Amino acid sequence: MVGAARGAIRADNSFMFNTGVEPDVLTIAGADLAAPPMPIDDASEGTTRLSPDEAEAVLDAYSAAVVAVAERVGPSVVNIALEKDVAAQGPNGQRIYTVPGGGSGVVIAPDGYILSNSHVVHRARNLEVTLADGRTLPARLIGDDPATDLAVIQTTVGGLPAAQLGDSDGLKPGQLVIAIGNPLGFQATVTAGVVSALGRSLRSANGRLIENVIQTDAALNPGNSGGPLVDSRGRVVGINTAIIQGAQGICFAVPVNTARWVAGLLINEGRVRRAFLGVTAENRQIHVRVAREHGLASPVAVGVVDIAAGSPAAAAGVQPRDVITHLGETPLNGVDDLQRFLGRAEIGSTVPLRLLRRYAPIETEVTLIDGDGVTG
Repeated sequence: MVGAARGAIRADNSFMFNTGVEPDVLTIAGADLAAPPMPIDDASEGTTRLSPDEAEAVLDAYSAAVVAVAERVGPSVVNIALEKDVAAQGPNGQRIYTVPGGGSGVVIAPDGYILSNSHVVHRARNLEVTLADGRTLPARLIGDDPATDLAVIQTTVGGLPAAQLGDSDGLKPGQLVIAIGNPLGFQATVTAGVVSALGRSLRSANGRLIENVIQTDAALNPGNSGGPLVDSRGRVVGINTAIIQGAQGICFAVPVNTARWVAGLLINEGRVRRAFLGVTAENRQIHVRVAREHGLASPVAVGVVDIAAGSPAAAAGVQPRDVITHLGETPLNGVDDLQRFLGRAEIGSTVPLRLLRRYAPIETEVTLIDGDGVTG
């Protein structure tokens, strides 16, 4: 007897059953045809079906988990209102208009520190936060980091209910997550979904890559930005940051482990310091033969377009049209790799730099300095 069917996905995304034994073969008019697999909804030996009461209990448990999370984390979620100056073309030329804006945030410390998105509060004025209990309080910007789209603001009062921060490294695809925020001005909105994928990369406003981004199908809309993405135990695992306009069920959150590191730096120093090399760069294609000759794993490296005067790159003798292949021991397969390295490198450290100049290899050293907001 054939055992219980197990499914496998082919490369063309069609579904193929795996029964654990060779399929029966029928001979029809001299042709060997595999017997059709057992329909997926036919009960096989050992299959357990839920009774209606058991199915209802499962749904009730799911609902209870979402309700418990909303009750636990909801008091820590705030609505942020603000004003921004934007340039727009008017009948008499370009003018500066003051427009209202807003988003969401989550309290991360009882003394009023609130985590949100950089794109929500960057260059904003007249910040106000509305708490879950209805109080509206003025707030001030502590610091923001456009490279990770994170920001910290602080209210004027303490004693606020702070959310518990979890561990985003422990997430798994398919795990239940809940998003809480204020989409389109509707306060304290709760949506639920799953972790759709992990390890995504998302381009930030200043061109850097935000790494290890969480993809979820928990519904997000404008106004959800800055609100928490929470696991089934009520622990914040991400900060909701982006949606893809026109798509359904594709939303993104910055992992909380990144947010914890950035928030600490913003609270202590007001900014995030990153290393600076001093090059304007582009992805540069290398002939496959040249890449193989120099032991490069990829035929793409970092092409130098320009050098900032007085920069570490200038001091190291880097020239326009050079092709940087390694920084430290890290191979650079494009500009994104360069930005990742500079985001993690210790400021003031001296690291080896390898490049090609007219196909000739050159090795030198470069001492990295504080970039103070620049990206190269």
